[in-house]
Formats: sequence, C-alpha cells, structure tokens
Amino acid sequence: MFTGIVEEVGVVARLRDHRLTVQARKVLGDMKLGDSIAVNGTCLTVVAMNEDSFSVDLSPETLRRTSFTGLAEGNVVNLERPLLVTDRLGGHIVQGHIDGTGRITSCTPEEDCVILRVRSPKKLMPYIVEKGFIAVDGISLTVVKRSALSFSLSVIPYTLQNTNLQGKTPGDLVNLEADILAKYVENLLSR
Repeated sequence: MFTGIVEEVGVVARLRDHRLTVQARKVLGDMKLGDSIAVNGTCLTVVAMNEDSFSVDLSPETLRRTSFTGLAEGNVVNLERPLLVTDRLGGHIVQGHIDGTGRITSCTPEEDCVILRVRSPKKLMPYIVEKGFIAVDGISLTVVKRSALSFSLSVIPYTLQNTNLQGKTPGDLVNLEADILAKYVENLLSR
C-alpha cells in the first residue's frame, strides 16, 4: 500500500524487453530484491538493483493498463516506497493498481498553482467525485471539478516542483487510480 506522496523523481535509464530500469537515489536507501516500489503510481517488484538504479519487470497487463509504453530513456517518473505500518498516512490509500490512463487536456496557471484538466475513461468517472481523491501518476490529488468525461485538479507549486507534473503538457498520458473505497462500496451494494 502507498499514500500517493512522491518521495523522489527518478529517471528512466532503459526500457527493453519488458524490463524498466530507473536511476534513483533516495528510494534505494533500504531497498532489497523483491521489494515493492510505485513507479508513476504502479506497484512493481524490484528484480535487480545496484548503487544508483533499480529494475522492474512489466507484465503485458501492466503495459495494457498504464502509460509505460510511451516511456523513453531520460523521462522522469514518480517513485514511492510502500507505506510502513508506523508511518503517517499523508495522502490517501493508494494500492498501485492502475485503473487506466487519462490524457491531460489543459494546463492553466491560476495564481501560483496550475489547474490540470484530465480526460478520463468513461468507466472511471463514477469513482471520481468533487473534493474526492484520485492518484495521477501516483500523486495523491484532490478533484476540484468533474464533468461527464474529465476532471480538474489544482496543483500547488511544491507538487509541481517535486513530481513529474512539472514536465507534463496537454496530450500527455497519465496513470489513474480511483479511490479503492468507492470500488468496494459499489461491489458490496451490487450484491
């Protein structure tokens, strides 16, 4: 389980044969083989590592559900280690199970913030509510407004400077994970 509070922005060193290698520093501190790591919000397993990078394998399902097929060497990715039981839950409950991808449609400055509008798959819209949570590339964010097929987010300067959102432009794909609580409630009520 994760919180959506990005610890570090890593750099894609290589993506070949379903193996992604990311250069990082902070998240490597206590990392060991077999550990989970969220890369752009996707929970993956560390399969190799050295003093300045780690590698994860990408299954066909992961590639179908995420924006990873568009990654290239030099791209930046959000990194978060799993939550420790003794940690504060600073963001929201994020599983690292990507529901689908959205596309950024606009980035509009508003004072010192940026309003991002994201077009979402129709199947995710019932889980996206105004003032509710959504994880965008693994970042815990609050929905400002929603429409039939999109939602907007107000991104503060700190988040822009410390995540991959600083380089995002209209047309870019982002990984989306809706709030798990809404999915469980829907499942229970449908019985």
